[in-house]
Amino acid sequence: MARVWQHPFLNVFRHFKVDEWKRSTKEGDVATVMDKTLKCTVYRIRGSVCASNYIQLPKTSTQSLGLTGRFLYLLFRPLSTKHFVIHLDLSTEDKQVIRVSLSNLFKEFKSTATWLQFPFICEAETSRKDLTGVAPLGARWTCLQLDLHDILLVYLNRCYSHLKSVRLCANLLVRSLYTSDLCFDPAVTVGEARRAKLPVTPMPREMSFPVPKGESWHDHYIHIWFPSGSSAASEPVQRSCSPPDAVFPKHVPQLLPPRLVAFTKSRQDSPSSVVPLLGPTASLGLLPEDGLSCECSEVSVVGGPNGNSQEPLACMKATDKHAAGNGLQMSVCKLAVVPTAPENVTKHKSFLPDPVLRLKGVIGLGGHSTKWALWTKDGAAVVYPCHAVIVVLRIDTREQRFFLGHTDKVSALALDGSSSLLASAQARAPNVLRLWDFQTRGCLSLFRSPVHTVCSLSFSDSGALLCCVGKDHHGKTMVVAWGTDQVGRGGEAIILAKVNTDVDIQAFEIAFFNETRMASCGRGSVRLWRLRGGALRSCPVDLGEHHALEFTDLAFGKARDDRTLYVCSRSGHILEMDHQRMVVRHTRRLLSTHTPSSPLPQKQTFSSGPGVAISSLSVSQAECAVGSEDGYLRLWPLDFSSVLLEAEHEGPISSVRLSPDGLRVLSTTSSGHLGFLDIPTREYSVLMRSHMAPVLALATEYNQGQLATVSQDHTVRVWDLATLQQLYDFVSPEEAPCAVTFHPTQPVLFCGFSRGALRSFSLEAAVALVEHRCHRGTITGLVASPDGSLLFSACSQGTLAQYRCAATCCRVLRVAANVVCRDARPSANALAVSGDSRLLAFAGPFKYTVTIMDAASLDDLLRVDISAPDLASDHVDSAVAVCFSPATPSHLLVSTSSNKIVVLDATSGRVVRVVRELCGVHPVVCPSLALSRDAHFLLTAADRAIKVWDYLTLSNPSCQVYIGHSEPVQAVAFTPDQQHLLSVGDAIFLWDILASAERSPPGSARGSPGAPPPCEAGQNATQLEDAVSGAKGLPRQQVPVPSQATPPQLSICAGPLEGGDGTFSVSDEERPSEESCGTTGLCQASGPPMLVQKKACRAGDRAQGATGGPWGLSMLPHPCGQPSVQGTRRARTQAAARPDSYVHFTARYKASLMAKNVSFPAAGGEWLHLKAVVGYNGNGRANVIWRPDTGFFAYTHGCLVVVEDLHSGAQQHWLSHSEEISTLALSHDAQVLASASGCGGAASGCQIRIWDVPGGRCQQLLSHHCTAVQALAFSLDDRLLVTLGDYGDRTLALWNMDTYELISSTRLPEPVHGVAFSPWDASELACVGQGTLTLWRLQLCGDDISFQVHREPIPEAVEAGELTSLCYGAAPLLYCGSNAGQVCVWDTSASRCFLAWEADDGEIGVLLCSGSRLVSGSNTRRLRLWAVGAVPELRRKGSGARSSSVFMEHELTLDGAIVSAVFHDSMDMGVVGTTAGTLWYVSWAEGTSTRLISGHRSKVHEVVFSPSESHCATCGDDGSVRVWSLATMELVIQFQVLNQSCLCLAWSPPSCGRPEQQRLAAGYSDGTLRVFSISQISMELKMHLHLTALTAIAFSADGQTILSGDKDGLVAVSRPCTGMTFRVLREHWGTPISTIQSTSKEYGDFGVKGTDLWLAASRDQRVSIWASDWLRDHCELVDWLTFPAPSLMKAPDCSPPSLAAFCPWDRALLACSGLGPHPEVVFYSLCQKQVVEKIPLPFFAVSLSLSSRACLMAVGFAERVLRLVDCVSGAAQDFPGHDDGVQLCRFAPSASLLFTVAHNQILVWEVTDY
Repeated sequence: MARVWQHPFLNVFRHFKVDEWKRSTKEGDVATVMDKTLKCTVYRIRGSVCASNYIQLPKTSTQSLGLTGRFLYLLFRPLSTKHFVIHLDLSTEDKQVIRVSLSNLFKEFKSTATWLQFPFICEAETSRKDLTGVAPLGARWTCLQLDLHDILLVYLNRCYSHLKSVRLCANLLVRSLYTSDLCFDPAVTVGEARRAKLPVTPMPREMSFPVPKGESWHDHYIHIWFPSGSSAASEPVQRSCSPPDAVFPKHVPQLLPPRLVAFTKSRQDSPSSVVPLLGPTASLGLLPEDGLSCECSEVSVVGGPNGNSQEPLACMKATDKHAAGNGLQMSVCKLAVVPTAPENVTKHKSFLPDPVLRLKGVIGLGGHSTKWALWTKDGAAVVYPCHAVIVVLRIDTREQRFFLGHTDKVSALALDGSSSLLASAQARAPNVLRLWDFQTRGCLSLFRSPVHTVCSLSFSDSGALLCCVGKDHHGKTMVVAWGTDQVGRGGEAIILAKVNTDVDIQAFEIAFFNETRMASCGRGSVRLWRLRGGALRSCPVDLGEHHALEFTDLAFGKARDDRTLYVCSRSGHILEMDHQRMVVRHTRRLLSTHTPSSPLPQKQTFSSGPGVAISSLSVSQAECAVGSEDGYLRLWPLDFSSVLLEAEHEGPISSVRLSPDGLRVLSTTSSGHLGFLDIPTREYSVLMRSHMAPVLALATEYNQGQLATVSQDHTVRVWDLATLQQLYDFVSPEEAPCAVTFHPTQPVLFCGFSRGALRSFSLEAAVALVEHRCHRGTITGLVASPDGSLLFSACSQGTLAQYRCAATCCRVLRVAANVVCRDARPSANALAVSGDSRLLAFAGPFKYTVTIMDAASLDDLLRVDISAPDLASDHVDSAVAVCFSPATPSHLLVSTSSNKIVVLDATSGRVVRVVRELCGVHPVVCPSLALSRDAHFLLTAADRAIKVWDYLTLSNPSCQVYIGHSEPVQAVAFTPDQQHLLSVGDAIFLWDILASAERSPPGSARGSPGAPPPCEAGQNATQLEDAVSGAKGLPRQQVPVPSQATPPQLSICAGPLEGGDGTFSVSDEERPSEESCGTTGLCQASGPPMLVQKKACRAGDRAQGATGGPWGLSMLPHPCGQPSVQGTRRARTQAAARPDSYVHFTARYKASLMAKNVSFPAAGGEWLHLKAVVGYNGNGRANVIWRPDTGFFAYTHGCLVVVEDLHSGAQQHWLSHSEEISTLALSHDAQVLASASGCGGAASGCQIRIWDVPGGRCQQLLSHHCTAVQALAFSLDDRLLVTLGDYGDRTLALWNMDTYELISSTRLPEPVHGVAFSPWDASELACVGQGTLTLWRLQLCGDDISFQVHREPIPEAVEAGELTSLCYGAAPLLYCGSNAGQVCVWDTSASRCFLAWEADDGEIGVLLCSGSRLVSGSNTRRLRLWAVGAVPELRRKGSGARSSSVFMEHELTLDGAIVSAVFHDSMDMGVVGTTAGTLWYVSWAEGTSTRLISGHRSKVHEVVFSPSESHCATCGDDGSVRVWSLATMELVIQFQVLNQSCLCLAWSPPSCGRPEQQRLAAGYSDGTLRVFSISQISMELKMHLHLTALTAIAFSADGQTILSGDKDGLVAVSRPCTGMTFRVLREHWGTPISTIQSTSKEYGDFGVKGTDLWLAASRDQRVSIWASDWLRDHCELVDWLTFPAPSLMKAPDCSPPSLAAFCPWDRALLACSGLGPHPEVVFYSLCQKQVVEKIPLPFFAVSLSLSSRACLMAVGFAERVLRLVDCVSGAAQDFPGHDDGVQLCRFAPSASLLFTVAHNQILVWEVTDY
């Protein structure tokens, strides 16, 4: 709405004082003249060049008019025989500036993302070819009325904000310019409107044209109103144009859409010449209102031979038709759409068939919603939407038909009782409803609905009444009833009644037995409706105690005498109502309980316990089908006495529908599955599986005819191209797949991920083969050479990797940095390999260049500057996609940012020339293109369209446009047989290529513009309609047969199992079972009602078959179409994607698995005692506990709970978990601590351990959640514990802390980030998550417990998508933090949000409140203290509350995102944990933060000790070198190098002299060596010795020489005093050095000179021992050891490290591990030159250390076990405590301490005297 000062209208020229030219500007020939017609002064703008003569408002382009009026009125007259141009700059709500231009210079409508060009046609009586051009003689004054709001909405789907600027260019006369929110009729004066009481707004006197007395306004002037379908303007304008005696003129106006047409013929028979104008599509311009009917036939948008898309020419015929009473009823006959004749046909002939494509198959379901799937009357087919396409699928033949016409996603469907009429609505504007003839698939009627957002449609059984439910423009619920009985007879749908209501409506249904009665249900209401007397009236049903339930669906009883209405709710209730008496007869509830003593989950029943959310129900004459959000479809008799059948799905069920005969149940799920249950045969069939997010890329396989797709839903799916059935499903919850390709000759699939991983999978063995991490950025391109020998990948960091993939296990050959264009988006055409596998092409190293390399050697052959061909414009062109031509000579096709495809000669070695350009390919950049094998067809994609080009027409290739996707097309490709092509975006489209194998001759009828499209014999009318689709360029008919992978499992049981009571609690806990390995059968149900949940295998039991490797990747091969329950449960667990919220816990990825059958030493006999843990787990959430009153302080690191005395620093360690601990919770009496860890490979589920705080022992183990636990909370009385599963689990469990029994378990509809019990009411708890706050009220009835759940959406004022944190304040306040940085305050007693303020710039993850103070912590590293004492007072102000009384007292910035915090009750001091692995003590009184605990954030690579053993040093991937005090384990010094990893470390030996001369030598990933001085705390020396990363480093015995080894196998010898490298040893070249160790020896020992003895070990199982005297530059090889590779390792990258060390007790002995075929430690004698002893090990060692005090050896294993071995006796002890592989073991020099490292977890062990 315009501002007050702009209402009712604004004279723009007067307001901006155009005559003074201070706020406007003029250029060229601009003058004021007196116009004789208007009898006033006007502005004349003329000149031979329009752009050089103009008036512009405002003066400069940096200013803005800021005019918000919806309508723009321009009073002007074109100068005869001249051209003119009008430019308007419009600003949208998202700050985008759109230029709208109108001119008679334009010949056709053009559109880009920022520019709309409309042709203005001054004459309508001339021939069609003369429509465009100069203004005619005697051009009249024109009132041009532009609806700026609808122009942006219709043509660009944007929201209009204001008018920014106007430029009026020559040649025209202009009187003035006006803006207004009102729609004026210029032909009606104020006096006429008052006298005739016309329902129109007359033109104000200031804006009106003078009309001679007694004459008609239209005899002298023209009114042009555009666009003609304006929702605000159409009704009053059409009413104003027709007095009772009005008739239409005899001539037929001709409209060339979307051009502006001004009629010059005098309209003596009509008082108005309003010109309704068409937009780019006929359906948008002709929306019937008030009797205006429209019938549209659909014609495809196919380009003419000039390559441009030709818009259809529309002819509208008007007939004289008078209506009863006042006013003229206008009837529009059939809209004939005639293709525009192509220009210069003989010059550019097209040999493409017309059409060349026909849609054959679509894989997809839903788009806007998955709840709409309907049966036809005969039950032979189902109807469902797939984004903008409506699909009819026959279930027996899987044949598909399409309804095409919607321009956006379909939001609702309805089918009448006879399956003759189909109604559909689309999701977004324009709010169009369509009525279809179901048999012919023709659109009978298209009309606009007053409902802004349609959410439900319902047809009466006869099809005479259609009800529509949705929201109006104000967000209120509206119900509209349409009369549709005349639609099939040529009439239109008419509104019978409409009503607004304040009640929520989730479902609406018309009674089949009485079309005037309806029923609706929603949150807190069930209402019965009646249509009577042209009005809709409703009355509520008295729900009694159920008035607060959220009802989701309803159904009428199907018997004629049945008066029952069934209604279901989200809390599990099913209410049976008498709809005549409007009373509730029966109430039942679907509950889930669990008996802890029962070994198996029990059946679900209608008894006691927490409810299962029911999303849909359907009723037949004998059964009731119920679909719930726990994924189960259940079939019950109408008395609900016993369950008949149940089917488990992979996701929450969206809808269920019983077929008309009651023998089949159709179901859809939110995870994109469509299927039906056949009741007589008890079989379930999957009709469709679908990606649930846009598809990003595709790949086709040549041998087996398979298709692979990757999607934003984190899945990779493999389909059979012949049947379009899904074969495999790979799920990656951690990182999104973004690129995919097949091996050309082997059944291997390669996939690139967003975090830089490249993984290969065997499609035969269904296992993951190998993973490579050569990239650090997102994989942007992936391609295999056609001969299958090489594979190439590129990432967003500019790195190109080459792999040898001839064998099954591919290996890396080369990695080149800064080669590919950086920051590129993933694209299917980022890399291209020529057909002979010799050339590789890509965009890089800059976006303006294209590089062609030798594919084998990666040598640069050509580098082409793509910016050069675009010399005609100022835009610097860049490359977007590349594609090699399969023809010879080879051509390289490059898609550029200037919307062209440049074809380069890819074989020339000297000159690179542009062969040809295809200009105007798309209005936006083309990200994907493909060329057919015979180089006949070129396929391009951009935005939502695909184009097919005749590539062989060199001069000016023609194209055809096909539009069917509702979202941008991401990739296109031809199938291997070249008979079809594929396009992916919102769904997967498979198109038939209709061209024959041989090209048509030039004289073929296909080249004629008027010839019909070719068709085969027997092609019916429907197929012809498919061949020529609608004016919107919609796709052709036919959709693919959907896959039948992973149908839901059915199970039934005759009665309760032994030991159970027939009830169970919904739980995702999975236990191993032999029964789960096969499908489950069905048997007849008898006995008490009971639903059985079959057991499923645990995650760890499918490490090979299900996960395929250690990445947690779910791979579900379904070659037979019937998976086991195991696969179904696994897929459901991983279906959810991780929320985009840092507060949501994600366990760190671990490649290791916990060892099984490992025995640990008995208490009291251990050789090691855990003394200290260094660091804090910043990856946990709420994992710090502090009680100031008792001094109890605990935190987690890895799988340990560390209890520390803050005064002495002494630690206790509670060891019981085997996986990383995610969170902690302490009871209110501080006697019980709960800790939770994730699910590992050896664990059946998450572990929740209950600890006795005083005794420090674990007193109970709880297990229920599948993946991870996000949060824990104790109730106020400590009797209850609530546990919240993460996004993969989505389960809320409640435990009795007296008996440790599971009371209830509820499956949540979406991931939840936090949970908290109320501090003043033990029966109330709250959850926060995506979009809602959920309040739970616990109701205890004896031993039974039930929930009252209330979900409150986030208010729009909060402007946040998710609530991420919460805490309770003073009763009844609840504070919630959002991902947008706002804190909102809720009144829990009224369930409303009354206050919100901007508390941070990032996501708030921590909130704590006590008294009048609130602490907030976010991912911006800021910790803030807020004064909220005024909030209780603000609560009484309700929605008028403002945040001015809330202010920030203090702020601190820490070293990482805030993940944990605990404060004193006064909020003056507290402990805060960050993601950097640091615990801070915060004092608000002093405004300080003190580091309490710190550690490495990433992987630790080395631990070394000072000679005096007073300090130790560590280094890690974070680039830091940290020096610690061994006495207190406090951080003393830290040296930090940014953007590098420190991989090795050495401390100078004691021979270096005084302590102040102690130094540290560190090796980094960039090949540099740095020497740090400990005493000066500074870097003394930096040497760049190596070209690759340093992997090992050591000082010589005298400390004057440094030996360093790198990844290439080079060993460099350097002097730190001079910085010179004086020797390089290449004996280990080609393999990384894993170990370098130096010691001293006597001169002459082992028969060699020198006093230094040192060794180097490399990963290829080779060890070299050297004797040296560096002062004399002497170095001699003592021995060379070579061992066979370990036999169990299949790939070189998987081999264990080669470990070697000198024995401290005998320096002539070498201890070696990882050097032989078996897991063992070998002792080699340098004197005897042979192995003298072998100590077997249970696993291959990954770390090794020898004690200098006793013959002890510490060995670390990847299986998370530390072993201490007595090398004399051979005795050994194993020790737990690590949550990952023990990658490092280091004894201190005195051997009293042992340091072990697992990733970033450092454990300090004290060696006992044994």
